[in-house]
This record gives sequence, C-alpha cells and structure tokens, in this order.
Amino acid sequence: MYTISEINHTTSQQFLEIAGGIFEQSPWIANKAAELKPFISLYHLHQEMVKIVEKSTYEQKVALIQAHPNLGERAAMTTESTQEQQGAGLQNLSPEEYKEIISLNQEYMKKFGFPFILAVRGKTKQQIFEAMKERIHHSKELEFNTALSEIYQIALLRLEEKITDIPVM
Repeated sequence: MYTISEINHTTSQQFLEIAGGIFEQSPWIANKAAELKPFISLYHLHQEMVKIVEKSTYEQKVALIQAHPNLGERAAMTTESTQEQQGAGLQNLSPEEYKEIISLNQEYMKKFGFPFILAVRGKTKQQIFEAMKERIHHSKELEFNTALSEIYQIALLRLEEKITDIPVM
C-alpha cells in the first residue's frame, strides 16, 4: 500500500507502474493523471482519472470498454480481472452456468458491440446473472454509460487496494 503522499512523490514511470492497471489495459489514463499531481486523496486521484476518461474521445471510451474481458470466460485476463472474477465465483462455474454466461455474453456483445461490464467485487454469481439478464434490455446509449460507470467503480476499488487514504495536509 502507498500513501497519497508517496504517490505524489513518484516519477512518471513509478506512477505508471502503480496506477497503469487501474483502468483495464489503458495506461494512457494513468499517464495523463501523472501530470496532475499532487492529489489530496485517493478519491481526488480517482476523480481526476474519471475526468480524463470523460474528456476523452468516443473512440477512446469504446476502446476502454472493449479492453475488458467477458465475465466468466476462461481466457487470459489481467491479474486484477482474474482476482475480481474469482472473488465472485466466476472462475468456478458449473458446466451449465458456464454455458449460460457464454450465451449471455454473446447476446450482449451482439446487441451492444462491447463486453458486459460489472464491478463484480462483493457480488454473487446469481446477482451477476440477474444483472446481465436485466441490462440486455437497455438502450445502447444507456448501456454505454452504465459500462463507463461500472468501469469507474472498478477503478476506485482497485485504487483502494493500492493506496491508503491518508489526506495530504
């Protein structure tokens, strides 16, 4: 764990090593955030990283969403994604559950053109399946915004694992 003060005193490369994986396979966000130091708290850092995404192009936002793996699939993922999905039980699906999640992922991807994204930490397999079944009925615009909102939540959870929130005085 790092303090926000330690984060503020990192080089750009050190900052990238610490925060480069906060947003799935999108170190460009951490690169831009490094230029905004100092931060007064991890929540300030998170807020600035969210602003970077919000100000990015539509294409960059789509690429950020598409950088996320499909939930429950047995594919190569970042360490963070693997841990989050294991915690929700998605790496231990029964054959029937695996078949169902693959089918839901395919239906979702076909409709929206990007993977279903949900901050799964603290959720059960049942809650995840229910969310997938409910959100498939959303409009593309609503689901695009929901995906970004979930990404912001995932990023905050990842920051909270790396940085203690001892405010800078």
